[in-house]
Amino acid sequence: MRILPVIAAVTAAFLVVACSSPTPPPGVTVVSNFDAQRFLGTWYEIARMDHQFERGLEKVTVNYSAMDDGGIRVINRGYNPDRQMWQQSVGQAYFTGASNRAAMKVSFIGPFYGGYNVIALDREYRHALVCGPDRNYLWILSRTPTIPAEMKQQMLDIATRQGFDVTKLIWVKQPH
Repeated sequence: MRILPVIAAVTAAFLVVACSSPTPPPGVTVVSNFDAQRFLGTWYEIARMDHQFERGLEKVTVNYSAMDDGGIRVINRGYNPDRQMWQQSVGQAYFTGASNRAAMKVSFIGPFYGGYNVIALDREYRHALVCGPDRNYLWILSRTPTIPAEMKQQMLDIATRQGFDVTKLIWVKQPH
């Protein structure tokens, strides 16, 4: 079975992330006055830092939905053109403090959590900048498969000011 090595690699990658600190990187500011209800729904991954658990994936989306226990269900989905198949991972996120502060912990494997932090968000909740537990994890998300050039630059500027090396971003192929 060729799928077992893939599952093992994805599991190992998620464990590395999940076992890290569920807090924002030092010096990184998360969004305050965060409205989780407005954040729910589908987002397109516009750019990301490269990691084995998403390597090579195109058409990546993430869907957030409310759970009965106050958490947020997270479904990441992307197309692997080399394998000609869709890949999906399901996890859950919980706020690490007040729910109006966009600092969360996320788990895709059992009790292991890693940081998941919204560090920039436009007023309409159409574009977001998200980081993990350190500056090696960064995503630019949009409600649409493309992002206006001005918004793209704004997100890059914010990430740079918060100490991220934006030259490491990979621009995700999305349908147009």
